[in-house]
Amino acid sequence: MRLSLAVKFNLVFLAVFVVGFVSAGFAARELLRRAAIEETVQNARVLMEAAGAAQNYTATQVTPLLQTQLKYSFVPQSVPAFSAVETLMTLEKHLAGYSYRSTMLNPTNPRDRPSDWEADVIRHLHDKPELKEIVGLRDTPTGQNLYIARPNRITDAACMECHSVPSRAPKTLIDKYGPDNGFNWAMHDVIGADFVSVPMALPVARSDAVLRTFLASLLGVFVLLLVALNVMVHLLVTRRIRALSRAADQASLGQLDGADFGERGRDEIASLAASFARMKTSLVEAFKMIEA
Repeated sequence: MRLSLAVKFNLVFLAVFVVGFVSAGFAARELLRRAAIEETVQNARVLMEAAGAAQNYTATQVTPLLQTQLKYSFVPQSVPAFSAVETLMTLEKHLAGYSYRSTMLNPTNPRDRPSDWEADVIRHLHDKPELKEIVGLRDTPTGQNLYIARPNRITDAACMECHSVPSRAPKTLIDKYGPDNGFNWAMHDVIGADFVSVPMALPVARSDAVLRTFLASLLGVFVLLLVALNVMVHLLVTRRIRALSRAADQASLGQLDGADFGERGRDEIASLAASFARMKTSLVEAFKMIEA
């Protein structure tokens, strides 16, 4: 099968583009997913900092104001961890998929009891007190989840008033939660952890959306480039070569007067046309000498 120069050029260009397109797609996919995961981790850390700020505000500003009330009935809002959870539940409405939990191995409030995997993370943080944060992935029935965990330590001696032994705890606390949970904590010990979790489907979906836009843009650039190069090849190469070919055919048939090699310019095709023109002149002179 005979292929024209333009077709060969397009085939080579298409092959190069396909290789580049696939390579760029794989590279961009990995980079975008990595960036999306890093962004998700950063957002999770912001949530974690917000939780810490809520706990600190409650401990320093709210709890002291409720001391009188606590003598008559226990107010959960006086507990820093409770306030952080309630505050973050409001933020979670604006950050779809993100979830925050403050869990303890021996919690006062049953809702703060960790799941099995959270308990494993807490024990790991307890065994390695030098760790300030853990970032990991875990499999769930709905897919992988990315999580950040930070240890909870008892650093304020005031906490021991409620969590050392039941006999020292406020009666209102015992009345609400009982004497069996949330006691025998030790100062500076890791008693739990704060968790922020987010499904991996969220960062993956964001990165895939950006990837589709990137690949569509790359494809658009390729189409425009292909059209521009084809026009350029037609105007600067194939059209001129066809003109030279027609003139050469006429010269080969003896129609030297109709063979026009008048190609202008200084490029290679113009140089070739000048060579053909000199050959035509030589042939004309040779025929004249023969006829004479």
